[in-house]
Amino acid sequence: MAVHYAGAVVRDNPEQNRFELDVEGELAFAVYKHANGVFTFVHTEVPAALQGRGFGSALAKGSLELVQARGEKIRVRCSFIAAYLRKHPEFQALLATAE
Repeated sequence: MAVHYAGAVVRDNPEQNRFELDVEGELAFAVYKHANGVFTFVHTEVPAALQGRGFGSALAKGSLELVQARGEKIRVRCSFIAAYLRKHPEFQALLATAE
């Protein structure tokens, strides 16, 4: 399953435990741990060439939409994803209850 954004694709790469966004020959990714129906986001990287152009937000949104489509939940240990969630309350329902 993948989510498309203006020619870029957010996809899950379970072998690497991360969601990925390929654009302009660069790879942005959000690393996660997955267990018991919960994706725990631990780190996000956006190459310098892509920063400030909305690709990090596209990666976050696409990743969250993929989790949502699977009917699973999230935990957030990544400051980038946490900041995205503060600005996009429509994804708050994805937050898992206490650990």
